[in-house]
Amino acid sequence: MIHTTHTLRVRYAETDPMKYVYYGNYATYFEIARVELFRSLGRSYEEIERLGFWLPVSEYQIKYLKPAFYDEVLEIHTFIKKIPGVRIEFEYEIYNEKKQKITTAKTTLYFLNSKTNKICTCPDFLMELILPHFKE
Repeated sequence: MIHTTHTLRVRYAETDPMKYVYYGNYATYFEIARVELFRSLGRSYEEIERLGFWLPVSEYQIKYLKPAFYDEVLEIHTFIKKIPGVRIEFEYEIYNEKKQKITTAKTTLYFLNSKTNKICTCPDFLMELILPHFKE
């Protein structure tokens, strides 16, 4: 299993008039967390794309448990719990400053060869970074 944690402070522009984080902004938070997870493995998202692979989102599920508020520092925990094939699944948990779990989510992305525009399996260079985290 792979697990990373990323923190961010909620900006005013991300909130509604009640100063709750607007629900649509959570997708951006999860994208930031995914990008940082890949960076922590040793490859930036830009490098992955430059090497000829895109990762479109095919599924997105979210459960809001409690609101996040303006100026709060959030911890986003991101997990890869399964070895990827043509798809890679990310699970997320967001915690507020009181260490309360406020949101859970899951995204499924698939690997797309940018030259052929066809679905493919996880590229070898990424699999080499991921597999060591699943060895017993």
